[in-house]
Formats: sequence, C-alpha cells, structure tokens
Amino acid sequence: MPVLKTRRRLRDMRPGQPLAILTSDPLAVIDIPAFCHEDGHTLLISESLADGHRFVISRGR
Repeated sequence: MPVLKTRRRLRDMRPGQPLAILTSDPLAVIDIPAFCHEDGHTLLISESLADGHRFVISRGR
C-alpha cells in the first residue's frame, strides 16, 4: 500500500521535489527503494523509527 500511495502523490509533484513517507509496513523497506529504482526517483533518506520507517524521496523526471 505505501508504494501505491507514494506513486499517487508523486504524480502531482514537480521533478526534484522531495516527499517524506512515514509507514509502519515492514515490507516498505524493500518496496520503496525498489519502486524508486524502477521509476527513476531518488531515495534520499531511509531510516528506522520506533514505530516504523521514514523515507524521503526526490521525484524523478
């Protein structure tokens, strides 16, 4: 689910614009980096939190 929501949000953003994502989905650690790689976005930050994970993505072209 985090990838679907992220993809929807990025559609309305300009290239280079950052998006922060907070998730408690344990598979997001695999899914979000793979999504960025496949769709041409840059994963700026990936960090574990007490209740999940935080990502910051820079929208690609």
